[in-house]
Amino acid sequence: MRRSFMTPGSRSAQTPSQAPYIAVVGLSARMLAQSARRAGLNVAALDIFGDRDTRRVAPLWFDIGSEGLSIDPPRLFDALERTARLPRMLGFVAGSGLEPLARELCSAPRLPRFIGNGAEATAAVREPRRFFSLLDRLGIAHPAVSWQPPSDPAGWLVKHADGCGGTHIETLDSKLDKDAVDGYFQRMAPGRSMSALFVAARRKAAVIGFAEQLSVAAGSRPFLHVGSTGPVDLPPPVMAELTSAIGSIVANTDLSGLNSIDFLLDGDTFQVLEINARPSSTMTLYESAARQAWPRGLLACHLDACINGLLPTPSLFPAAMRLIAGQRVLFAPRGLIVSRSFSDACMRDPACHDVPQPGARIGAGEPVCTLVVTQSSTSAVRDELERREALLFQCIETCHEPTDADISTFA
Repeated sequence: MRRSFMTPGSRSAQTPSQAPYIAVVGLSARMLAQSARRAGLNVAALDIFGDRDTRRVAPLWFDIGSEGLSIDPPRLFDALERTARLPRMLGFVAGSGLEPLARELCSAPRLPRFIGNGAEATAAVREPRRFFSLLDRLGIAHPAVSWQPPSDPAGWLVKHADGCGGTHIETLDSKLDKDAVDGYFQRMAPGRSMSALFVAARRKAAVIGFAEQLSVAAGSRPFLHVGSTGPVDLPPPVMAELTSAIGSIVANTDLSGLNSIDFLLDGDTFQVLEINARPSSTMTLYESAARQAWPRGLLACHLDACINGLLPTPSLFPAAMRLIAGQRVLFAPRGLIVSRSFSDACMRDPACHDVPQPGARIGAGEPVCTLVVTQSSTSAVRDELERREALLFQCIETCHEPTDADISTFA
């Protein structure tokens, strides 16, 4: 009989010194680190922020950042080589921001085991020509794509296959040097921006849930990702068709572990946009809204799928007991230096995640923290996110004042 990477009850049976290690890597490793701790694992986190709540659950932290909120490849590979020497190291899991390095991470020597999609499976869904040809062959709808610049730029987007978070999407206009574009072109289409999180193993898939994406326009980037809400209910025929489409894609690509699919929902029809061949930030929604369904966290499902080929069987709750979760990234309205009082206030607030260290310098428009809330309805989630966002902005405006009175309304 196959066993999961950790037997039931082993979290309470093992002391931290006995538990295996896992390395989690990304622009921000906090979400994966917290999920790994729920699974009872020791955590080494590699990211560019070193936020307080990340380092609370991951005593081993490695700075892999470079200028401009990006990952420095030499520092990344050096840090991974160091984690390979940790005792009982299971391997490493990659989050967002590592898409350009996917092939190297799968094949580089002296690294821990890469627990995720192999280079071939990743290429099958991340190389646009291959992916959209696959969708056409499977009869799965998607917006029109072009490998050549369209003669009329109106209604077209430029996309880069190795990006994330909406930073890889730009509006195509007459001012852009279309001949110099390193990417592909996709026609804009109507519909709500949605995603589905799923686990894949042995060419089969289990859908965790569906979520709505939140985005804002920023300069030439019309869909900068700022958060999500979910789980959301879809019409049963749409849900069945999407689940079937995901199953067909997985059967033809050999994806493994946690992945997500982005799509546009227009009434009772959908069009697929892309697949993120890695754990998605929407993990937070399902771990927050239905903690009982995932007692070991969703990263445990990822490990079970990748290591042992096991798919999860989530618990089902009555609709009346279901909660809705929402998350939103708060961006700095101006440049600031994080005060001790502001950082402490964020740490005290259970809705605040990715809490910056005191003394951290945050530029205008850069992320400050992430808000995560749960409520009984989507509208209540949106209201609560707006309320807490307003309080955080108020706190930011007074963060240069070190007195407790300045943050008394925040917590």
